[in-house]
Amino acid sequence: MNTAPVPMYEWNTIPWAKAEREVFKLQKRIYQASQRANRKAIHQLQRLLMTSWWACVLAVRKVSQDNQGKKTAGVDGVKSLTPHERLALARQLHAHPFVPKSPPVRRVWIPKPGTSEQRPLGIPICLAYCISLSNGFGNGRRLDPRRGSRRELSIGE
Repeated sequence: MNTAPVPMYEWNTIPWAKAEREVFKLQKRIYQASQRANRKAIHQLQRLLMTSWWACVLAVRKVSQDNQGKKTAGVDGVKSLTPHERLALARQLHAHPFVPKSPPVRRVWIPKPGTSEQRPLGIPICLAYCISLSNGFGNGRRLDPRRGSRRELSIGE
């Protein structure tokens, strides 16, 4: 159980520069451990990042404010979140960082361009998207803090 104290902020008073700096520091440590091939340190730092309050807050911010699909509802019907609801979602994500199974996605059929066929489009619920985003913050193998890119992958990946 995570017993670390959660900072008492309102959504509009969260210091975003500090949050981004703290997450970047952990990402940088993960990258450095991956360069040393220290698997144990990588695993511990990834777990630390997944339980980090700042990573949870940034994940919720990206999903509910910065993302282009922020007004698209998933299965849960959540699309436009108030600042109070965003903070509640961040607290829920912080309280249970290791969810074993992702919740279901909303399946919508959209037309393929140029044909009359349709293809499925899965829209995840807000919490599932936040979980996958906060877990993705700690992927040290693809992180290069100097360039801000996915260094080991080719352009097509």
